[in-house]
Amino acid sequence: MHHHRKARSGTLKARYAATVLPAAVAALLTGCERGSSSDPEDAASGTSGCPAVQAEARSAVGRAERTDVPWNGPTSGPEAVTGRTIVYVAQTMTNPGVAGAADGVREATRVIGWNLRVIDGGGTPAGIQAAMNEAVTLRPSGIVIGGFDPGATSQQVARAEQAGIPLIGWHAVAAPGPSRRPALFTNVTTQVEDVARISARWVISTSDGDAGVVIFTDASIPFAKNKSDLIREELATCEGVKLLAYENIPISDASSRTPREVSSLLSRFQSDWTHSVAINDLYFADAAPAFRAAGKDGSGPPFNIGAGDGDPSAFQRVNSDQYQAATVPEPLLLQGWQIVDEFNRAFSDRPASGYVAPVHISTADNSDGATSWNPSGYREGYRKIWGR
Repeated sequence: MHHHRKARSGTLKARYAATVLPAAVAALLTGCERGSSSDPEDAASGTSGCPAVQAEARSAVGRAERTDVPWNGPTSGPEAVTGRTIVYVAQTMTNPGVAGAADGVREATRVIGWNLRVIDGGGTPAGIQAAMNEAVTLRPSGIVIGGFDPGATSQQVARAEQAGIPLIGWHAVAAPGPSRRPALFTNVTTQVEDVARISARWVISTSDGDAGVVIFTDASIPFAKNKSDLIREELATCEGVKLLAYENIPISDASSRTPREVSSLLSRFQSDWTHSVAINDLYFADAAPAFRAAGKDGSGPPFNIGAGDGDPSAFQRVNSDQYQAATVPEPLLLQGWQIVDEFNRAFSDRPASGYVAPVHISTADNSDGATSWNPSGYREGYRKIWGR
């Protein structure tokens, strides 16, 4: 049931304004502008911390929240080849994004008629290296590098290249598309600059350009660190937004470290902490017990947005007002299908498709109770290409 859901782009601002109103009054009495706010209609008129930037952010967020996004991926390509086996090496299957992309690969391999094996690296360097060793030793038709830096397994990557095994990354390097070093046929991901920019703009827009922000990242993953650095840069375009903390918590340690760090942050910053951006939604799952223990309302503040990956549990938190207000979801199932299509192109000596999924923001208002987001029509599109 979602008839009681609170709006994110409109009433989220009203809710935010209500929480800071006492502070705003005090600020005016002391001659300080920090903590002032305005309603959405007045946001671009000079009362925000960055009126021009805030107006641009609001417009971009509105476009990203649209749900009528049709399939705009490839419409041509090779028919399905037969008798192939794919190994998906996962950074850790406890990472919902990695697991969600694996689900998409599993679904697509069944349709195209291939075999799939998933090997879990367990989130540790030794475990990922062992998983890649096993994958190369199996001599499959292709290997997916699922959410980890190929540089951490450079010997195994070299062995795969020597054996003529194509590698396709999912969030393996910073940019989508083919990579020469490391040698990837292609890397499947949304454009990290777009994801980082829209998540930061969501903060600027919903706060009317006046926020105290905490960023959660995993600096051990180059893709993740690049994303969080870009988020920080975009937030800095608004002078009314203050970065309170830049928390580096490895994803593999998130369940143990995040509650502790959140408790410390709440103690340090108290009501100054109004918004959070995390490079992965799972940080907010792990943060929820600490917010709850501190007596924080699940609907915020702080108002939290995940800059990936949009797994089902993230949607559940967003839809039920449980310590997450929005997510910038990867279309995980679509990306799994894209990985299979890219392998089919590699096996057919065709170039990578070049497709990059569009950026999107999901809130309780536009998700309609769903637990994932994918552009419509991708299954039909790929089936038509493969002749399946």
